[in-house]
Amino acid sequence: MYRTHILVCGGTGCTSNKSFKIVEELHKQLTERNLNDEVKVITTGCFGLCAKGPIMVVYPEGTFYHSVKAEDVTEIIETHVIGGKPVDRLLHRENDGTVVDSLKDTEFMKKQVRLALRNCGVIDPENIEEYIGRDGYQALAKVLTQMTPQDVIDTILASGLRGRGGAGFPTGLKWKFAKASEGPVKYVCCNADEGDPGAFMDRSVLEGDPHVVIEAMAIAAYAIGSNQGYVYIRAEYPIAVQRLQKAINQAKEYGMLGKNIFGTGFDFDLEIRLGAGAFVCGEETALMTSIEGKRGEPRPRPPFPAIKGLFGKPTILNNVETYANVPQIILKGAEWFSSIGTEKSKGTKVFALGGKIVNTGLVEVPMGTTLREVVYEIGGGIPGGKKFKAAQTGGPSGGCIPVEHLDVPIDYDNLIAIGSMMGSGGLIVMDEDNCMVDIAKFFLEFTVDESCGKCTPCRIGNKRLLELLTKVTEGTATLEDLDKMEELCYYIKANSLCGLGQTAPNPVLSTLRYFRDEYVAHVVDKTCPAGVCKKLLKYSIDKEKCIGCGMCAKKCPAEAISRTDYTAPGHKLASMAIDSEKCVKCGACISTCKFGAVKKG
Repeated sequence: MYRTHILVCGGTGCTSNKSFKIVEELHKQLTERNLNDEVKVITTGCFGLCAKGPIMVVYPEGTFYHSVKAEDVTEIIETHVIGGKPVDRLLHRENDGTVVDSLKDTEFMKKQVRLALRNCGVIDPENIEEYIGRDGYQALAKVLTQMTPQDVIDTILASGLRGRGGAGFPTGLKWKFAKASEGPVKYVCCNADEGDPGAFMDRSVLEGDPHVVIEAMAIAAYAIGSNQGYVYIRAEYPIAVQRLQKAINQAKEYGMLGKNIFGTGFDFDLEIRLGAGAFVCGEETALMTSIEGKRGEPRPRPPFPAIKGLFGKPTILNNVETYANVPQIILKGAEWFSSIGTEKSKGTKVFALGGKIVNTGLVEVPMGTTLREVVYEIGGGIPGGKKFKAAQTGGPSGGCIPVEHLDVPIDYDNLIAIGSMMGSGGLIVMDEDNCMVDIAKFFLEFTVDESCGKCTPCRIGNKRLLELLTKVTEGTATLEDLDKMEELCYYIKANSLCGLGQTAPNPVLSTLRYFRDEYVAHVVDKTCPAGVCKKLLKYSIDKEKCIGCGMCAKKCPAEAISRTDYTAPGHKLASMAIDSEKCVKCGACISTCKFGAVKKG
């Protein structure tokens, strides 16, 4: 029995910040002090508060340390583990300076309800026994020994669980269609591709709680009559891939996968398939085509995958977060899950909170939570006292939500009504320094690059749309071009083959809807109000502030800055001047000047 447990985050974010060195140093020093029998070190998945990583939590006190480095280990062991006192300088401080020594008591965590993330940061994801100790595989045992396949489907239907991958299709209905399909061979697939910029929800679940997906897929397989499953995961997620494969091996060893599971005669096996980073393979038919070993391109629907999917057989596909809710629904009941959230959007939603926000990280909140609560109460607001301008939800497929909709409850239907969508859960916050035209261009460049090229509306239409948008950012567009853009957006949405093309114009449409004045400023006034679009910028030097030190000229890569003299009342002074013809608008002069003499506008 250990008297102390030290949990260290081993998610991708903290690992990239060298949390593994903290673990190495802990093991080294505990061995040197003969404390290995008293103190256990556990590498967990993501705790959520990525902005404060690397994170460590020490139990039984539950003391939360942030921004920990390997060189802090000695003090933590001597002061806390041996001395019994927390290391004050490593404790979390809220924006008002309040010291919080427990992660659950932080403003970041208070309003969260962790269902899909319930084990992340709590268990060792590479130890199946820790998952079992948290009711793991009890839901699978229950369905195999106490429920019929129809009972399982009825429970998922009654819960109101909708797909967390983007479209929000009822999960139970998808399973019902697949169960009703004829044929001895059916497949269960998991979409862990997660290609949206700024999204890392599914990766974090697989890194912190891989067994929950294995258990849920086995339950789904029993419900529809399948014996084989595939997890399609991005090869760029090495930690998630490694932990998932280890979890699969352990599940087979413990009899949770394979032949005659729990002695019930039910067989189910699971394999991993690596994706090569194609965003279009997040679309279900393209994903299945890729699993088959072909180029990942979408197929026309109908027939839908529940009728004819992977290898031409009935198939269900859900994403990681959707599956992560299933075991708890089985154990606690449909009424428990449906009591959380809103009338049409049940349960919770995980968001990857990023951009211009104090507390970047992983957030899970009940459906119906407002954007204001997420941004200001959980996220800690905008850094530097800047003003909130917009939030992008749904990645390249979503739209920008302006400040006037900060109090709209977040659910599937409300987001669609204001021109955005839930998507897989990326939530990128923007402040007054962001140009909304440039943001739309960024996402459109991404979808143009990721288009598989199979259908003309997406392949050519989005390219033409990007050209028009580029004209706007360069100050060469006309007001008629804005009308052409809007018309083209609706054409692309109506005629593209798959979800990538059908939703690609959303960032353009939502910014045109809510920030049209910025588009007009680019077109009519030839200015970028946020000072972002390079072709519309002009750098100048305020002679009253400039002291003529010449540091800006030394840093200028284009040799566009030279010294000039001018006469102020009663004085002859030296100043610097920028040649706008030579200036490449790199911004080096602004970052160099300590006197705020360089202006951009």
